Amino acid sequence: MPEQSTDDPDKSLRKKIHRYALILLLVAVALGVWGELSRVLARSSLGKETAEAAVPTVLTTTPNRTALGEELVLPGTVQAYVEAPIYARTNGYLKEWHTDIGTQVTKGQLLAEIDTPEIDQQLSQAVADLATARANESLSNSTNVRWKGLLATESVSKQDADEKAGDAAAKKAAADSAAANVARLRELESFKRVVAPFSGVITARNTDIGALINAGESAGTELFRIADMHKLRIYVLVPEAYAAATSPGLEAELHFAEQPQKTFPAKTVRTSNALNPILRTLQVELELDNAKHEVFPGAYAEVHFKLPANAESLRLPANTVLFRAAGLQVATVDNQKHVKLKSIVQGRDFGNTIEILSGLESTDVVVLNPPDSLTDGALVRIAAPPPAQSKDKRKTT
Repeated sequence: MPEQSTDDPDKSLRKKIHRYALILLLVAVALGVWGELSRVLARSSLGKETAEAAVPTVLTTTPNRTALGEELVLPGTVQAYVEAPIYARTNGYLKEWHTDIGTQVTKGQLLAEIDTPEIDQQLSQAVADLATARANESLSNSTNVRWKGLLATESVSKQDADEKAGDAAAKKAAADSAAANVARLRELESFKRVVAPFSGVITARNTDIGALINAGESAGTELFRIADMHKLRIYVLVPEAYAAATSPGLEAELHFAEQPQKTFPAKTVRTSNALNPILRTLQVELELDNAKHEVFPGAYAEVHFKLPANAESLRLPANTVLFRAAGLQVATVDNQKHVKLKSIVQGRDFGNTIEILSGLESTDVVVLNPPDSLTDGALVRIAAPPPAQSKDKRKTT
């Protein structure tokens, strides 16, 4: 009996050890399975997150169907209808001036007088030379007549008579030359009176009494400047994109900073019919009726052209275009948010926007700033527009 009681505790201890070992093994297996499942789930979740992160997020827009009847605003330069500098045609000293800046003058009105003592003396000498030439001509004519009479009676030789006739012709030519010189000097002396070539306003006076006057057009010798302001010319450089739509007869409005509450109607009268090869612009001339002299030449004008509405076109922001080997393309997004690349034909380039002639519909959703890696059929995520943009869009629609 004592031996049997000794074996029972050992056997019971071994059973407990086996039980604990089995429990630990099960716990270890469970931990291993749980760890493997966690890694699999983490790997799957990471794959999903990576796949989602690989889907690009894009902003989109839609083409605008805009009629060509729009307002084009460009800077313009205002010039007088006729403007000319007044230069002296004779040398001397300014004797007197009669008009100052701002004076309204008429054609032929005296502006200034020049004192020309040298021209006066030359004219007096020329008049005396003309009198001498006329006297010599008269004497030669009388001699020629007498010698012709003597030749008729054969009192003199024909050679002598021909010499007298030639001398008379030479004296007549000398007298004519002297007369032409007198006329030239009288014309030159008439330039002592500086007169207005046309009616207008004196806009500059660059001389004063006693100033030395040099004839001719050279730097610093301009006496006056006169401008006819009853009409004004406005010159505008129109970009190439709008050149075809700008033609004579096109209406425009002029805005001036000094008169913000008033607009002035103007009309296009002519264009240069050629683009500047450097600026790629068309020079356009407009005409403004300025009978009330409300606008001054030299002013800066803001010209608002009203372009004719004779066609419609699609326009897109310039940052939607992809430059590929196949040509110009845009990335559109379908209802399943897959990308479809479409080839387009571009029209005019307006800077921030471009004209689309074909290849796109007004209902297409186009990606803004598409990445170069974007491919046909790629899945994208469309980002919500900024609040300001969505608000503007609601106002537009």
